[in-house]
Amino acid sequence: MNIKKLFSYKPKPGYSFELESVGNNLKSLEDAPKQKVASNIELNLKYIQSKYKTDINSDILIRNFSLIAQNKTYKAFLIYIDGMVDSKIINDFVLEPLMLRSYSNTYNKNINQLTSENSNTISVKKASKFNLENYIYESLIPQNNLTKKNELNSLVESVNSGDCILFIDTLEIAFDIDVKGFKQRSVNTPQNENIINGPQEAFVENIRVNTSLLRRILNNENLIIENMQVGEISKTKVAICYMLNIVNPELIKEIKYRISNLKLDSLISSGQLAQLIEENESIDIPTLLETERPDKCAKFLMQGRAVILVNGNPYAIIAPAVLIDFLSSPEDTNLKTLFANFLKILRILAYLITLLAPGMFIAVTGFHHEILPTELLFSILASREHVPFPIIFELILMEISFELIRESGIRVPAPIGATLGIVGALILGDAAVSAHIVSPILIIIVAITGLSSFAIPDFAFSFHLRVYRFLFTLLGFCAGFVGIGAGMLVYINMLCSMKSFGVSFVSPLTSSFSSHMSSLFVKPAWKYEKRPGFIMPKKKYAQPKISKKWRY
Repeated sequence: MNIKKLFSYKPKPGYSFELESVGNNLKSLEDAPKQKVASNIELNLKYIQSKYKTDINSDILIRNFSLIAQNKTYKAFLIYIDGMVDSKIINDFVLEPLMLRSYSNTYNKNINQLTSENSNTISVKKASKFNLENYIYESLIPQNNLTKKNELNSLVESVNSGDCILFIDTLEIAFDIDVKGFKQRSVNTPQNENIINGPQEAFVENIRVNTSLLRRILNNENLIIENMQVGEISKTKVAICYMLNIVNPELIKEIKYRISNLKLDSLISSGQLAQLIEENESIDIPTLLETERPDKCAKFLMQGRAVILVNGNPYAIIAPAVLIDFLSSPEDTNLKTLFANFLKILRILAYLITLLAPGMFIAVTGFHHEILPTELLFSILASREHVPFPIIFELILMEISFELIRESGIRVPAPIGATLGIVGALILGDAAVSAHIVSPILIIIVAITGLSSFAIPDFAFSFHLRVYRFLFTLLGFCAGFVGIGAGMLVYINMLCSMKSFGVSFVSPLTSSFSSHMSSLFVKPAWKYEKRPGFIMPKKKYAQPKISKKWRY
């Protein structure tokens, strides 16, 4: 018997049920790229029913009614998505003014309009011929965000985003009414970027709430927020935010060019967008900074960088980003210079420990015994006396175990997450030492490495270090310090070759020594005179040389 025929799937030639399709005779209407609104309301209704498959789509609601305008009755219908609109707004400010008889929609005599020709004279303009379109737009719908549209594709996009559309018989336009009212998460404290001294607000999933958080911090008309759409199917809103009088216009052009040339069906998150627009595809080192803090975004906007927001995601993308940004915390600008620099040195030390500590340990114990004090060397040998496995096996086993504990602590419910991490690490480490599977000194090395990775402020950069430390561990096991040195040479070469929107990833560390030191460490607030030069901002100076005018 032929195996391929045995396991191949053959679909049935026919099924006993069939879903009826509404408006099959409007196939050519659907396929038209820019189909216009028809003056016949029945054609518009059939198009909407066919587009949204209203016979099987339960949350698409169509409300047919008759509106009154100057004692005349017109057929009309509303189309909206249940759960994405505010029903009270539709009832009180759309249906009630249009359906109920009142003085505004039943008065049918010509009304003269007063107009001011100049500052001193007022003339009486005779009423023109009755225009239903203008009458509804100007008199009957008391809604602040009301637009006229005549393309059906554009109207469908508005319905999908939470608006309701009003179609009226005899009119070749439809009214797009903003009645969004879907449930959303309120502004809360940051979950992954907690600080002690500073603002306690974080972005949410709604892009308009996020832009308003930025507006509240930067009260300036030069803050520009441009909207774009990404995704042929999802049509996800993306907002590009920048300070018009500070940012380099070439940076904004490059960001728009990359985003507008993305050809994909859907965009779900900011992390997905960051992968699509960064230029270092083959190197898994993040070159775009992601944050959930509006104050951090405002700080970078004032430096001359751009912030990219994605609708439906509570994280913002900051472009361009350099190496020092991943080792900085929003709290640095809120602390005294001495304290902030102390924490900065701790993070740099944690960076090196996370990347090199396991590899350095295995290189010393395997190749370079002479650099250890004799007592410490004897202590290490004694602790490994009953361990039957090679040291590389012990180290990789404990590193993987630590990563498993960390991952499971994130995935389990929050009340047990912290307990699982502490109890799991204690029990697992003690049991491994008691069973002579690993040595106690190795447990200390793995614990210090794990704690150091938690000190890195950016999660993506911390993840990169956690992965790369396995490579340095293998290099240390194979060739000792020579292998680690060769690996560092390749690693530094990778960092120097990377760019973030045309900016060198190691900027400004590649410039003069004074610039290197000033960028590496935190300066006092009164010394932030110049913006970072590698971004090439329009406005180079952030404050005068003497900013404390009260003192000097």
